[in-house]
Amino acid sequence: MENDILRRAGPQVPTAAIQAAALRGRAPWTMARNAALLAQGAAQARQVLAEFQPEAVLVTGGYVSVPVGIAARQKRIPLVVFLPDVVPGLAVRFLARLAGRVAATTPASARYLPRGKLVVTGYPVRPELFTLARAEARARLDLPPAATVLLVYGGSRGARSINRAVGAGLADLLERATVLHICGQEGDDVELRQQAGRLPPRLQARYRLYPYLHDEMPAALAAADVAICRSGASTLGELPAVGLPAVLVPYPYVHQEENADYLVRSGCAVKVPDAQLHTRAGAPDPAALLAALRPLLEDPARRSAMAAAARQIAHPEAAAAIVEVLRTPARGLAGGEV
Repeated sequence: MENDILRRAGPQVPTAAIQAAALRGRAPWTMARNAALLAQGAAQARQVLAEFQPEAVLVTGGYVSVPVGIAARQKRIPLVVFLPDVVPGLAVRFLARLAGRVAATTPASARYLPRGKLVVTGYPVRPELFTLARAEARARLDLPPAATVLLVYGGSRGARSINRAVGAGLADLLERATVLHICGQEGDDVELRQQAGRLPPRLQARYRLYPYLHDEMPAALAAADVAICRSGASTLGELPAVGLPAVLVPYPYVHQEENADYLVRSGCAVKVPDAQLHTRAGAPDPAALLAALRPLLEDPARRSAMAAAARQIAHPEAAAAIVEVLRTPARGLAGGEV
């Protein structure tokens, strides 16, 4: 996916590939092999840094960042880590010890990081999210200007449990809203189109299904009244930027629960566990999702209050704040809490 994004950005973004591999939760022989790959990646990263000669290095977590962080430390180049999620993973915890500064999306991350290194910058998003008007966004996507719009999305690959629960509850949802459903590129669109095709024509007309949206994703976010989505790191920036209330279904195998809890505590979201979207036998069960959504779809005043709460935690200056941290690497290496 990153290669596709870089191609869209154009030739002005030079790239270099290095080896990397995960260590946690692997068999001993796999860990030994992966450790060798990390060492190879660190050597490759040192070569890249020697050629590029940066004044600072920014990494964003994940095992891919580890060889680069090690190489930066070995070459005494100031290192800044950006923590997108509330809770750092193993790679960020390791890299935070090497870094002069850790830029974080929320102040809730302070308890997990070395004292004195945290700078709360917010999560950087496209500026269009702060400026795109709802009317213009709906016009771009050919959505009714006055309808209640529900946005369902789960990333480039979608979220199968969400897709199946929405499909099972589609008639109920379409009675209450126009549904803009971005289902991912894993083939769920076939089943969803079949389910929609069995509905009355007036409900079918309210269902807009896309495997993925590239350039129009900001319009989808700006056009919506309510969202159903996972609680990956990007939700911490995108939902507040557009003031979008959400029903969050955290992916259960990564640090999405804590992201969801932060947004729930902030008053701009409600949470539904992934396990409640299907029966014990694995059949889709939309009951919990519908129970969480109905009050939001039917109560504009509540949506308005949640939207205002979301905007309170937005960081329009996030990208500039991260750049400022990178512009002062000497201060970052010296420590001192900001």
